[in-house]
Amino acid sequence: MEGSENIGKILLISFNDNEEEIIESVLAALGTGRNIYCDENNIKPLKIHYGDIVILLDKRELFRKQEKIDLSFTEFEILHLLMRSPGRVFSKEQIYDIIWNEPYSGDYNVVMRHICNIREKIEDDPGQPMYIQTVRGVGYRFNGNLGSE
Repeated sequence: MEGSENIGKILLISFNDNEEEIIESVLAALGTGRNIYCDENNIKPLKIHYGDIVILLDKRELFRKQEKIDLSFTEFEILHLLMRSPGRVFSKEQIYDIIWNEPYSGDYNVVMRHICNIREKIEDDPGQPMYIQTVRGVGYRFNGNLGSE
């Protein structure tokens, strides 16, 4: 890709460099970055849909049966993690490490509490969850058998 060889030069600019060369290097690097950013293969979906649940990622909104459901920041992050990998089982430790972006510090009840809160908001019967399922002794998964769009 044209200009990509100049990306490293931007970090090594010295006052001895020619001003025009510096500007050309910066513009080439910006063009390369823009091309990578705008590449359709790198654009992630803005919506995840399973069953009657739709999550709009760009707006950080959740709908069930076309009704908006308010989630806390952490609840949204946990649900998004589970929904983007339906069927995959995440341990409480993995959820904690990914969502809080730090290693486990002693209490996984915080993960269980957030899962419980999400279930109360999205499930018809939180005691018999259809969306977020418990895999006994392992962790949680989002039911991928609900169909997606």
